[in-house]
Amino acid sequence: MNRIRISVVLGVVAICLAFAAQAMATKYVALGDSYSSGTGTRTFYEPSCQRSVYAYPYLLHEAHPTWTFVDAACSGATTSSLLSSQVSSVTSETNWVTYTIGGNDAGFSSVITECALPGWLSDCNGAINEAQSIIKNTLPGRLDEVNNAIKSHAPNAKVIVLDYPRLFNGEDCNALTFFSPSEETRLNETADMLKNTLSAAATRAGSNFVFRDVIPAFIGHAVCDGGGGSSTEWINGLSNPTSESYHPKVTGHASGYYPVVHGVTG
Repeated sequence: MNRIRISVVLGVVAICLAFAAQAMATKYVALGDSYSSGTGTRTFYEPSCQRSVYAYPYLLHEAHPTWTFVDAACSGATTSSLLSSQVSSVTSETNWVTYTIGGNDAGFSSVITECALPGWLSDCNGAINEAQSIIKNTLPGRLDEVNNAIKSHAPNAKVIVLDYPRLFNGEDCNALTFFSPSEETRLNETADMLKNTLSAAATRAGSNFVFRDVIPAFIGHAVCDGGGGSSTEWINGLSNPTSESYHPKVTGHASGYYPVVHGVTG
């Protein structure tokens, strides 16, 4: 009889420990656009969204293999598509969330395409003006919707909000693009404007939201940087396929984004 009782007790203890372990398990969900999915790394384990094992979310997953990892980031994502098809991956059990979002809302890809044309063929300043207007007037409300949705799904999750690097260093070394120094300056200023908008939205969202700026990490590693030593290009210039253009390379994720995120999560 005592053996039976001991077996029952041990069984109950094992079940309790299993539930406790499950309750204590850490869940990480990656949301966002191509800068989170890994476009630019040229290697994708999920091609339709261009999710890569070289992207910073997967690198964080590899650093914490016991965590439950859900990669919902998708190339081309906007705040609207994040809300409609990604945020459902965030649940009450989620502990960590990361995202990059907003660049596609501002039409940054179209702006880059316009500004890459010869000056007599393009309206680069007009395209930049329109993007900056969206960032200033429209994007803040959309980011609030994203952050409120994440809070609704996971009230206790820690959310790391990331921005985008400055793409240019003042020169254009690609044979088929025609960025002027003044256009590159304005495009970099637009990245700064996005940074400030994302940072302000994260502050409004509350203490569980942490904004981290990747711009300093990419200084000296913009498109056309390559002077040797510590100056190497971490961002693709005009590429084949063109979808890889103006996105972080493998080194951009490993040495740019990942250390910034890992500095928060440990």
